[in-house]
Amino acid sequence: MTMVMEAEWLASDTPEHKKARGAFFTPEDVSNFLSTWAIRSKVDRILEPSAGEAAFLLSATRRLAVLGAVLNSVSLDGVEIHAASAARARSLVGQVGAKANIVVGDFLSLPTTPVFDAVVGNPPYIRYQDFTGDDRRAAQKAALAQGVRLTKLASSWAAFVVHSSAYLKPAGRLGLVVPAELLAANYAAEVRTFLMTRFSSVTLVLFEEQVFPGVSTEAVLLMAEGCGGTDHIRVHQVRNPRMLGGQLGAARSFSTGLSSKWTKAMSPVGAIEIGDALITSGTFATLAAWGKARLGAVTGKNEYFLLSPERVKQLRIPPSELLPVSPPGSRHLRSLRLKPTDLLRLGELGQATQLFYPQARPSRAAARYIKSGEAQGVHTAYKCRVRSPWWQVPILEPPDLFLTYMNADTPRFALNSARAHHVNSVHGVYLPARLRSLALPLAVASVNSATMLGAETVGRAYGGGILKLEPGESVHLPLPSIELVSSYAPRLRELVAPMNKLLKKGKLLLAAELVDDLLLRAGGGLGDDEVREIREALAGLALRRVTRRAPARDSAAILGKK
Repeated sequence: MTMVMEAEWLASDTPEHKKARGAFFTPEDVSNFLSTWAIRSKVDRILEPSAGEAAFLLSATRRLAVLGAVLNSVSLDGVEIHAASAARARSLVGQVGAKANIVVGDFLSLPTTPVFDAVVGNPPYIRYQDFTGDDRRAAQKAALAQGVRLTKLASSWAAFVVHSSAYLKPAGRLGLVVPAELLAANYAAEVRTFLMTRFSSVTLVLFEEQVFPGVSTEAVLLMAEGCGGTDHIRVHQVRNPRMLGGQLGAARSFSTGLSSKWTKAMSPVGAIEIGDALITSGTFATLAAWGKARLGAVTGKNEYFLLSPERVKQLRIPPSELLPVSPPGSRHLRSLRLKPTDLLRLGELGQATQLFYPQARPSRAAARYIKSGEAQGVHTAYKCRVRSPWWQVPILEPPDLFLTYMNADTPRFALNSARAHHVNSVHGVYLPARLRSLALPLAVASVNSATMLGAETVGRAYGGGILKLEPGESVHLPLPSIELVSSYAPRLRELVAPMNKLLKKGKLLLAAELVDDLLLRAGGGLGDDEVREIREALAGLALRRVTRRAPARDSAAILGKK
């Protein structure tokens, strides 16, 4: 390729094109660190599965030179789907005196040969929404060849991790930059299982700050080696990639099940041990011991089915064809209960507090509204067209409590005194009849530092620092046990008024202190140092979660200023 052609190709490779194929520039500190760890002999054979513009190939060349390799005899292997980037990578490696054999093509479609001592790189990150068609099929096929069945929700990196491992010798080393979804995403469970069974050692490096500025996805370093399997992972935490050049200190070790989440790796060991002890002693349990969490109704089009009182008045729909509903979103669920008067006030403010729910034979007013919906094409929305009749939304009974699941701070429980139904912007918690009298004390008890810390490890962080709690994850949320809440129920009820005042002012930490004193110290027997350790771990994880959105904020701003 001529220099002119190469320049034209590189000029056409815009940031938008790079983002579309999941290509992000890797900081030199990261590529040097992983290459230094993975390459241990001057005769090691190295593969970079997504060569880009030679970040890892150049680091590997430098590492081999340090180990005594003669560069003009060094040949490194790589794969790159973008021809211009591959040409640029060859040129850059050639300029330092080595040679890069780079195949232009789709790495996931290439046959595997387990001949490499080290595989290093930064796999492309393409979210599942954009990872479709032949690309997804190739990824699933490549992973399945190694016994890993990836779901349709898997992003591109997951298949790269599995496929890359197949190029290694039995004692080989895998050093990759991967998204933090590895730690917690449900779709990554198969990848976690694979890593724990394939390698004898799995180590992670976690960062407090962003590795890729401007990219919301948090990155971790995955370092796996040997074969035969392991029952634990090792974890280092550093502030930023610049810290990789120094001593990382001793790694922390965590025992884990094959597909278990690895989010506990982000929390200090002491806080984890204290939380585990609360569960073991019976002081705490999980939400599953209390009841079930269910996602709310999926209407198909909230703007049509959820109505404000004013809109109901305009349509003249009779009360018999309406059901009270908690409005979409969860901003109004920041206190400890939703009362009938709260629902009335929200309706007066124009919020949608009524669910259109006509019977089998709709009234004249309802029939007119149904006809207008068909004129608007509401009945063609997927959720509407797959049910019959399209205008009758499947609902559950009103839950005992609401549980918010998209949160900037922490999940909130609110007693459903209004007996309102819920849509899929919140979860509904259903208690057995024998426990319903404890619903309000449970809502109060849930505002404690141990539960809030548990939410950070049970849930998952999304772009913008949002903490999301899926129904399947929420059942693992640690909560004060039935016995503990029952014993302290009268005193918990006394906290409702002062806590609501604090919560309405955004002072979540102060509200949690009231419950910590009662349930962690008095009821749980924890000392001040242990409670402080839990609260510091909570602050650290919350700060880590939102760093991508607002680096200047501190944990008090996230969880509520004192």
